Amino acid sequence: MPVPAFGLGLRKPHYGDFLDGETPVAVDFVEVISENFMVAGGRPRHILRQVRERHPVALHGVSMSVGSADGVDRDYLRLLRALVDEIEPMVVSDHLCWTRIEGFNSHDLLPLPYTEEALDVVCDNIGVAQDMLGRAMLIENPSSYVAFDQSPMSEWEFLDAMCRRTGCGLLLDVNNIYVSGSNHGFDPRDYLAGIPADRVGQIHLAGHSQGRTLLIDTHDKPVPAPVWALYEDAVARIGAVPTMIERDDDIPPLAELLDELQVARDMAKPHKRRAA
Repeated sequence: MPVPAFGLGLRKPHYGDFLDGETPVAVDFVEVISENFMVAGGRPRHILRQVRERHPVALHGVSMSVGSADGVDRDYLRLLRALVDEIEPMVVSDHLCWTRIEGFNSHDLLPLPYTEEALDVVCDNIGVAQDMLGRAMLIENPSSYVAFDQSPMSEWEFLDAMCRRTGCGLLLDVNNIYVSGSNHGFDPRDYLAGIPADRVGQIHLAGHSQGRTLLIDTHDKPVPAPVWALYEDAVARIGAVPTMIERDDDIPPLAELLDELQVARDMAKPHKRRAA
């Protein structure tokens, strides 16, 4: 796929737009939540196959739990591998977090301490996942609302070490950087300066909400001006990489998201893909 490329998350309110029109929707790819399509057969998988005939697909997971001390769930990975083999996605990604312990899935993206011990766990789990999937993955930086006093590394130092040790790439969520920076008091531009720019394979953009004392990564609003400004800084450093907008609640008509995506296209236009 040529870069830059610009896509949207495929959500139910827009299935008709992607399936019924004679002309394909003006996106370069779509991203789907992997777990929503991992059951073989059925209508969701049928819809995804139809969409895949028109657009490249990125698979984005929320339950791999690469930070789990219990290891990754091999049954989960076998189901994901079957989906990968069928859809042939442009990328497979998940989050730097843990969601599962002793067989219980919290369905929350829970934070990790940034220690050598946690790094060993994460790297071992990513290694198993990449071996079973037969490809390198992208791992997304999280949004977070608590931090661990015992973390000797910054998040960006942890991500850099993770990428170097496992060969995985980085899915850079610009909104998450902004949210976490606001919540924990670091400068988002220090974060951008510290990440391994040559390992960034995709960028996420989204909106957030103001909680009582913290910003919350809610994906229910347009991308706000401070996140756009940070995206502009990101592509100036990294170059234009595949970029998509996430919208998971209060989902507007597709035309509004396409207009928003055009802003990303215009911002990235002056920047070429940085050579690895």
